Amino acid sequence: MSIQDPTIQEAKRQRLFLLLCGIFLTNALIAEIIGGKIFSVESLLGIAPAQLPIGGQRLDFNMTAGVVNWPVVFITSDIINEYFGRKGVKRISFLTACFIVYTFITILVATKLPPAQFWLELNNTDNQGNVFNINDAFTKIFNQGLGIMIGSIVAFLLGQLLDVSVFSWLRRKTGSRFIWLRATGSTMFSQLVDSFVVITIAFYVFGNWDLKQIFAVGTINYLYKGVIAIMLTPVLYIAHYFIDNYLGKEYAEELSHKAAHE
Repeated sequence: MSIQDPTIQEAKRQRLFLLLCGIFLTNALIAEIIGGKIFSVESLLGIAPAQLPIGGQRLDFNMTAGVVNWPVVFITSDIINEYFGRKGVKRISFLTACFIVYTFITILVATKLPPAQFWLELNNTDNQGNVFNINDAFTKIFNQGLGIMIGSIVAFLLGQLLDVSVFSWLRRKTGSRFIWLRATGSTMFSQLVDSFVVITIAFYVFGNWDLKQIFAVGTINYLYKGVIAIMLTPVLYIAHYFIDNYLGKEYAEELSHKAAHE
């Protein structure tokens, strides 16, 4: 049977879509789960605090651990858009949002379960010998609260819908050229909205932050995401190379052309 047989091509297309959706969904869920930890970028790099003057404050690059995985979500979204169009991105985005809700509900239930006494006793001190309540720690880490959950889901969906719309618009304008422009441009635009929406809902609507704090922290988050989006551009070209070889150059171009005009 020829490698160009339509049955083989369709099977490859479906396997590729499942793989990309799996990468997208897995990284989005992990980012949500680990997002409660805040780390110092400067400490990680061994450099002095940035102390950027933003919004009347001096801020460092203190980021949520979720930023480790979100760039993978962004770039996977662009790849799905390239070969499967807006419908493909919207389908996995809404599905992921449903799984995020399910994850938060499951975590909420888990934090309400009564802890076993032996578990508390086996873990009643930390590494320094200080008194430690592992159940309280578990609850504090995983139970991020209603505000963060709502803000995260709204920002995720809004960011994805903006990303796919800008990506598709740029592709119609540039054709098959300038992959870097439509990928980086769509990410930069969508993350401008995402960076401010999530913290506005979580910490202004449901919390006690003022707008000055929202602007300052949102700006830091956006600067980080912008730098990462630019740094990941070569990864997009590498992914295209392997996908085109896997599908076959002609079939890959056919899928891309169809996705651009759906």
